[in-house]
Amino acid sequence: MIDAGYVRTMARYNAWQNRQLTEMLTGVPDEDLRKDRGAFFGSIMATLNHILWGDTIWMSRFDADLPPPSVPPEQHKEFTPTFAVWSAERFRMDGTIRLWGDRLDTVALKGDLSWHSSTLQQDFEMPLETCVVHLFTHQAHHRGQVHAMMTAAGLTAPVTDIVFMPKDD
Repeated sequence: MIDAGYVRTMARYNAWQNRQLTEMLTGVPDEDLRKDRGAFFGSIMATLNHILWGDTIWMSRFDADLPPPSVPPEQHKEFTPTFAVWSAERFRMDGTIRLWGDRLDTVALKGDLSWHSSTLQQDFEMPLETCVVHLFTHQAHHRGQVHAMMTAAGLTAPVTDIVFMPKDD
């Protein structure tokens, strides 16, 4: 399905996308970031927090040395209290994902991952590679919602095409 090279490329892409969002949303008033824009999670900030919370829970499943999110699932939209805190935590998580990807080998991706979902109160087991693909598609899906909200709000939205990712990112 995937190999370690895919993971490293997608980790770079994720970090590049989040850097662009950070640059473009820095200075946007908090009330604009928290305004309900009719998206699935309501606001830009709630959606950004959802992505970060999701990345945190998945990375804690992929690497037992990483802690799970500090807030329960029902509070994920308030995972970070401010855009500045989100920016710092996002930068940290993007580095965590890249370092994890750099250590990963293709053979490890072929194993299974077992975890308990506290949201669904259910145990799961599936191929790690499927879960890793989910991590990256989940990010891209919800960043697309942020992109749409930014565009609708008259803000400049980032370039999202992976083919235009700078080689040195």
